[in-house]
Amino acid sequence: MAVVTGASSGLGQQAATILAKSGAQVVGVARRADALASWADEMGGNVAVVAGDVADLENQPELVREIAAPFGAPDILVHAAGLNPRLPAEDLSPDIWNATLAVNLSAPFFLSQAFVPAMKAKGWGRILNFASLQSFRAFPNGLPYGASKGGVAQMTRAMAEAWSSAGINANAIGPGFFETELTAAVFADPERAERNAAQTCIGRNGALGDLDGPLLFLCSEASRYVTGQILMLDGGFTAK
Repeated sequence: MAVVTGASSGLGQQAATILAKSGAQVVGVARRADALASWADEMGGNVAVVAGDVADLENQPELVREIAAPFGAPDILVHAAGLNPRLPAEDLSPDIWNATLAVNLSAPFFLSQAFVPAMKAKGWGRILNFASLQSFRAFPNGLPYGASKGGVAQMTRAMAEAWSSAGINANAIGPGFFETELTAAVFADPERAERNAAQTCIGRNGALGDLDGPLLFLCSEASRYVTGQILMLDGGFTAK
């Protein structure tokens, strides 16, 4: 059984879709109930949805109960929910900073922490975080996002150190430029999108289907000796 946060759109929805099509029971989690319901209707059986805010730690126990209700505790956690405010450093407020770190960094840890005991009892689990190009590079107007995603990279290694001896492997995918709601501002400028594509080794930006193979690998028994790693899914952007 798999849980995917941020499943209402973009890479999160793609992750939830390919896991379900590959035979997993999937619970999609996001704040937008209508978008989740539309996705569930398209998928048919084998999926369930939970509308909730993963960053609301005060109410997380209830969210955890709702997630586990349809199929039981998950074996696979995919943390794809993200927030990127795209503001100059001078314009950042404490509220924006805290909200970004709450979604991108705190939520993946505490949701994982809640389900690790059940994974330990089974002796098997997969945690897949979403890192970023900004885990390793600074981009304009990206200070809180970059700080949170740098934290995700280290958190992934620390999760592996803490839990992999119990059979729970923790890894991360670092997407390059994919056209999603989170990157709408980038792709709204065709010249900027073309420049980003030109900086890859492959020569194009990412397509949603490019996520499928790496995600299935890191969520399966095929990756049994892979943990604490960040797989950059960026067409070679960080190789240049």
